[in-house]
Amino acid sequence: MPQINRNQVRVPADVPADVREDYIDNYMAATRGSGRLMLFACDQKIEHLNEDFFGEGIAAEDAEPEHLFRIGSQGVCGVLAGQRGLVAAYAADYPDINYLVKMNSKTHLIKTSQDPEKHQDDPYSPQLYSLEAVMAMRANGVNVVGIGYTIYIGSEYESQMMMEAGEIIAEAHNNGLIVVLWMYPRGKAVANEKDAHLIAGAAGTALCLGADFVKVNPPKGDDAGSSAEKLKEASMASGRTGLVCAGGSTVDAKTFLAQLWEQIHVGGAVGNATGRNIHQRELGEAVRLTKAISAITLADYDAERALAIFEGREDFSL
Repeated sequence: MPQINRNQVRVPADVPADVREDYIDNYMAATRGSGRLMLFACDQKIEHLNEDFFGEGIAAEDAEPEHLFRIGSQGVCGVLAGQRGLVAAYAADYPDINYLVKMNSKTHLIKTSQDPEKHQDDPYSPQLYSLEAVMAMRANGVNVVGIGYTIYIGSEYESQMMMEAGEIIAEAHNNGLIVVLWMYPRGKAVANEKDAHLIAGAAGTALCLGADFVKVNPPKGDDAGSSAEKLKEASMASGRTGLVCAGGSTVDAKTFLAQLWEQIHVGGAVGNATGRNIHQRELGEAVRLTKAISAITLADYDAERALAIFEGREDFSL
């Protein structure tokens, strides 16, 4: 089981000496002392509106936002990531969860298109609130350990998003918080969002902006290599910024867990950021999947043993 001690946490040089211990506390909490990140992504209520929470194939209880917090409370994860208002509405009832506040979001209604007659635009996700507002929640007892921000690299608005992210990362580190950047190549200039070389460039950009972790979509595999094999370029490019893979749309648990194991042990990822694959399931199944994912991510279980946890044939806790 991978474990690190406090002295092994690499504290960035922009973290002031008086909050160095706070940063280490937050890093150790987020990674559950493993140095790896299991992020439960709950930011889709803006990103995908209600499409991820209601409809065919989605558990009926997912229509209620509290489902996310019940999973986070009863399951095993490093952090629950969501917008400030979502966290503020429920955190008092779920004080033991580690929270990561998503600082920007956009809906998916405006599509990227090459057709100017449709008057569609490149994606831009502006910052929604100040870090001061987040720190006020922390002062009220909400267990905020970090913040997150999405950048659409390749968008004509990428410079604005990078500037906002750069400033908010510096502010977060100044307050001892960790930062996860969502880095997605997207826009009319991007021909292939799943290109491994481009994803590696996005991961390296996150390092240059100062992120502690970067979330990317896994590249598309082909005859030259599997998705996990191609991910290795991005995990190398990210350097000391830990690379984690997005979970994507819901697939069967056996396939998902096998892919996750390969992303870590073949692709060099240090964790995962999973949303729909977890919360679209009924509570018991969703809780078991968080435990199975964490068994691989935080405890180095193989995919077969993790599947046994998901199927209820074995229990798991940290």
